[in-house]
Amino acid sequence: MTRIASGLERAFAENGFASPSVGDLRDAAGVSLRTLYKYVPSREDMVYAALEHRHRRYLKLVFGDLPADPEQALGEILDRIANWMETETTRGCLFHAAVASAPHDEKLFDLLKEHKTQVAGLAASATGLAGCEIELSLLLEGLTQTWPLHGDRSVERAKLFGKLLMTAHSDITAK
Repeated sequence: MTRIASGLERAFAENGFASPSVGDLRDAAGVSLRTLYKYVPSREDMVYAALEHRHRRYLKLVFGDLPADPEQALGEILDRIANWMETETTRGCLFHAAVASAPHDEKLFDLLKEHKTQVAGLAASATGLAGCEIELSLLLEGLTQTWPLHGDRSVERAKLFGKLLMTAHSDITAK
């Protein structure tokens, strides 16, 4: 299933959600059509499997083995997101693209929401910014959305805003 989900993720990331045929998806998964349908019985299930696989990979890459120091952790998270953008998804978030391709699919929206909620929660935990999940979402999503346009300059600005957020949070909690 991991190999299938990985191939599906790659196919959707490279070609979008409308373009790949089931044959293309089968080829990307590296299995027979029968095996593909055994594990993912519909095209919608193929999208869900790809996104769930992507979610696990993203969390591991961005949040695995972070420095203990909160400020260093935030800088590392932002650098890792930039690396993800450069190597995995140069056009933006695959979860947002999936929801845009099927705006009435509640399960897709729930996957998006769960992904973004977990990302913000892990970022808050790693940076000592508990209670600032919305602010962190703005920061991380802002980086994800501006990186395709501005690259490394987006990371520099995100780090600046991150330091401001940490300072503001520290000032508020000190009172």
